[in-house]
Amino acid sequence: MQVTSEAVSGVARRLNISVPTSRINEQFEARLKRTAKTVKINGFRQGKVPVNVVRREYGAGIYQEVVNDIIRDTVFEAIQQEKINAVGMPNIEKSEMKEDALVYEATVEVYPEVEVKFEGLEVERKASEVNDKDVDQMIENLQKQRASWAETKGMAKKDMQVTFDFEGSVDGEKFEGGSSEDFKLVLGSGRMIPGFEDGIVGMKKGEEKVIDVTFPEDYQAENLAGKAAQFKITVKLVEKQKLPEIDAEFLKVFGLTEEEGVEKLKADVRKNMEREVKNGLRNQVKGATFDALVAANEVELPESMVAQEIDRQRQQMIQQFTQQFGAQGAKAFDSSMLPDDLFKEQAEKSVKLGVLVSKVLADAKLEVDAARVDAYIQDMASSYEDPTEVIEYFNNDKQQRAQIESVILEDQVVDHILASAKVTDTAVSYEDLLKEQQARQQG
Repeated sequence: MQVTSEAVSGVARRLNISVPTSRINEQFEARLKRTAKTVKINGFRQGKVPVNVVRREYGAGIYQEVVNDIIRDTVFEAIQQEKINAVGMPNIEKSEMKEDALVYEATVEVYPEVEVKFEGLEVERKASEVNDKDVDQMIENLQKQRASWAETKGMAKKDMQVTFDFEGSVDGEKFEGGSSEDFKLVLGSGRMIPGFEDGIVGMKKGEEKVIDVTFPEDYQAENLAGKAAQFKITVKLVEKQKLPEIDAEFLKVFGLTEEEGVEKLKADVRKNMEREVKNGLRNQVKGATFDALVAANEVELPESMVAQEIDRQRQQMIQQFTQQFGAQGAKAFDSSMLPDDLFKEQAEKSVKLGVLVSKVLADAKLEVDAARVDAYIQDMASSYEDPTEVIEYFNNDKQQRAQIESVILEDQVVDHILASAKVTDTAVSYEDLLKEQQARQQG
């Protein structure tokens, strides 16, 4: 077999392959003999059909099968022979049978070869601390999660719960879904269209009022989008939130005794918040560093790698849909609702980052730091009731430990990049850090 190759782009190679007809004929004859032992032809006993009869009856089809198999096998032999780092399946072109050889062309995409640039890399690294005010706010949030409601005769204000009837109309006509009775709403929750909750603020029990609002232009009901509407509001009840006392019953929810008291609760809350901050800062600097790396380097991407990543992200979204709505909901889900364009931009970024990180790992000869892996597992385990059991689980489960090792290796890549980057340290509040993390996850 003779092979020559040439680059047709930065991520594609064209192979010109010539396979001697002797190799094809040898396999053709062998397959004819095998077929003769199993084929059924009138006038002959099975297994006793002469080869020349099989050749006459089935020769053309068998020969084409052999040619197809030869192409399938030899294209991968050629890829190995030329030491091509192929991605995706090769595309066969211009197949031609000559007197002494089968000649064909194949195009195959290859893994991108890149030189990673760190010059001019700028990364913002956030820093944050948990203060007493943050802890107090978190404990208040825990109280709010277990709060009750108590009636008040005063005016409805933000964070109060209002029970009311409403009846909506557009151009004087009622519309479907525009009315409800005994509807409960916490003012400031943002559940209703803009202006609706503001119109209820200041109302009291027994009061009636008509408020004017406008449906957003992108409202899901097209017949209402952008329309001006009026809602008749009748308030039935105004309630103020009543936070539970931090007593023995409240402490028990968090596994604490009355003797341990609020100070122990604060200490536990602070510890969890500090762990959250630590992870948040790690994710922030990793995201900022990788974003800077992607922005500073051009990488030509093989279409097959992007296609594979699009499929992976699509399947991930379908799995999330299944988890949210169950198997029955998943059956009604049409994958055509998730076209390639929906994932393409993020897929290209993900593939590009993967190529760059792999190159950094190879150039820097980075290997996972076992001590950092152990420290990560220990820190994670400390939030559980029995840390030893958690540590043993990760140490004994190779797959789970490998996932942690992957996280740590990424951290090591980040450290390596930051050593060559211009780093700006910026202090942020605990609250702002969490908001940024939520935005990154949603985006």
